[in-house]
Amino acid sequence: MKILVTGGAGYIGSVVVERLLVRGDSVIVLDDLSTGHAEALSNGVRFVKGRVGNSSVLSKLLAEDPCDCVLHFAASTEVGESMKKPGTYYRRNVSESMVLLEAMVEHDTRRIVFSSSAAVYGEPEKTPITEESPTNPTNPYGETKLVFERALEWHRRIHGVSSVSLRYFNAAGATGERGEDHSPETHLIPNVLKVPLGQRKEVSIFGDDYPTRDGSCLRDYVHVEDLAEAHIQAIDAMAEGRSGIFNLGSERGNTVLEVVRACEEVTGKRIPFKIVGRRPGDPATLVASSAKAKKELGWDPRKQNILEIVADAWKWMKEHPRGYASSRG
Repeated sequence: MKILVTGGAGYIGSVVVERLLVRGDSVIVLDDLSTGHAEALSNGVRFVKGRVGNSSVLSKLLAEDPCDCVLHFAASTEVGESMKKPGTYYRRNVSESMVLLEAMVEHDTRRIVFSSSAAVYGEPEKTPITEESPTNPTNPYGETKLVFERALEWHRRIHGVSSVSLRYFNAAGATGERGEDHSPETHLIPNVLKVPLGQRKEVSIFGDDYPTRDGSCLRDYVHVEDLAEAHIQAIDAMAEGRSGIFNLGSERGNTVLEVVRACEEVTGKRIPFKIVGRRPGDPATLVASSAKAKKELGWDPRKQNILEIVADAWKWMKEHPRGYASSRG
């Protein structure tokens, strides 16, 4: 199968590309490298540098190299930034993504797996969150993901575009060759692990007065390898005529303070932290029910323990203390 992966040089996209090549798919990566890394690209992919919103690049690519399916990762992804720059998020996550859909229809590419987010739910009425839970985003990032999900449904009705939307909870961990390297880094686990690496003095915890077991936000952490496997299963499901929306989570969840303690256990080092104010748009608890993905896709996450997730992230960060820049010598 020939697959176009937008954002395939990013954290999750690069791990999915790695998995696609292992199973023998032909892969084209479209990425502007604004947040992705050339060093994260696997050998054997065709790489096209460009933005999803560039219609001429997309049309040329799909005309020259017709694809069976698109995996769409390219997006702006930071909740806090979206609260400051909503226009940027609507432009990148909605307007530019619509250019992709239009090019797909034009070149008869009718299958897409969309990298969505648990942020579409906002502050949940109850947990664990199911796919039938109300969607009420509390930030522009979540709203833009939901808008594009709805656009996919209209394209299914009108143009016959089949889609699977995967609502991730918190992606974490690393493979042997690929891990998290964002600039600036806003994800919890790599930021906590920067303290034992000597790159930070302490960790900031955004709020300790949430209605959780220790007052810090509670999140559902999912190993990036398990997320990658779900994308493979989503591709296969569409090949069999199935589509839909699926949560991907561990169904348990850990608080921010529990993650800090897990990092201390894995590294064997004390990690100082300070409590600062809440971030606008942060829900107290996000924990998934992944029963639908397990039943309909056959998803079977293997690395659900927070200690195992942290251990994989720590191994990669020790070997790449400057992120992918470490690979450049």
